[in-house]
Amino acid sequence: MRKGLTLAVSAGLLLCSTAAAVAQTPVPVSVGAGVQTSFVHTSPDTGTSTDVFALNSVRLYVSGTAAPKVKFMFNTEYDGGSNKIGVLDAVARFEMSPQFNIWAGRFLPPSDRANLYGPYYAHHWAVYTDGVQDGYPFIFQGRDNGVVYWGQFDKVKVSAGVFDGTTATGDKTVLSAGRVQVDFWDKEDGYYLNGTYYGKKNLLAIGVAGQVQGSDKSAWSADFLLEHKVGDGAVSIESEYADYKKLGGYNARYQRNQGGYGLASFLFPPAMGMTGNFEVLGKYAYATFSNGLTALDKDYNQKTTELNFNYVIKDFNARVMLFYKDTRFNAIQINNKQFGVGLQLQI
Repeated sequence: MRKGLTLAVSAGLLLCSTAAAVAQTPVPVSVGAGVQTSFVHTSPDTGTSTDVFALNSVRLYVSGTAAPKVKFMFNTEYDGGSNKIGVLDAVARFEMSPQFNIWAGRFLPPSDRANLYGPYYAHHWAVYTDGVQDGYPFIFQGRDNGVVYWGQFDKVKVSAGVFDGTTATGDKTVLSAGRVQVDFWDKEDGYYLNGTYYGKKNLLAIGVAGQVQGSDKSAWSADFLLEHKVGDGAVSIESEYADYKKLGGYNARYQRNQGGYGLASFLFPPAMGMTGNFEVLGKYAYATFSNGLTALDKDYNQKTTELNFNYVIKDFNARVMLFYKDTRFNAIQINNKQFGVGLQLQI
């Protein structure tokens, strides 16, 4: 009886010590979150002005290691406009070496820099409203379902993949995508990109991307980012030209959407007693819409001017962005002006 009791106590102690060891073992999973919220006043040339307090976006980030060189990523997005939660990214990542990586699932296909940095890592607030940035087709928030190869060869990064056409465009034909980027100064590691590095890098990068579906649908873009440290601040210049031919674009009633933009900013050194940096930013974009589906869909153009005054508390984890945007059309759409303030936090 005494021997059985001793064995039971020993087994219990062993289980407890094992459980404690397991509890202390680091789990290879990281969890994060992000939120964007804003106040926006919109004043159209005709009609009533509006004032909106919006919960623009909430994201939950989960990533981890399944096996050596095999990782996974799962991110969700709450869309304040639809009041729904959707799958943002769900990716199996086979990362054998910097030169050989295979991703499969839902994620951002090879496309322009603006799509590959998304709203949380963009430099300015009013992204994806200029008729140029990220006009590529998608199923949700720039994402599509598919598989991609990407590799980093020192300062040259290449990616190519195939994606589901039905979910992105309604056409069953497979959608093919590719991108090449060259970094002439510091290099950008990884598949996803930033709109700025807030003076952490001296960057001169040029990227060219394209997507095709079948024999008559195509889109391509060329983007540029120059950023250089200036003392404890930085100067940044970003630009892009994009051409969407029956593939993507900002207005489904037009078969051709093309245009470009330029953005410049200056990040001031930290003011005495402050933890962050003030920043001024300006952007101008011009886009055209042509080849309408009917005779009533006449060609028109869009001019967008945006100004930001930002307080960058901690890069992309904490920033407050005051913005003004003036959008002008020569036909079809109604001119409008917006001003407001956006807040972004990430952990």
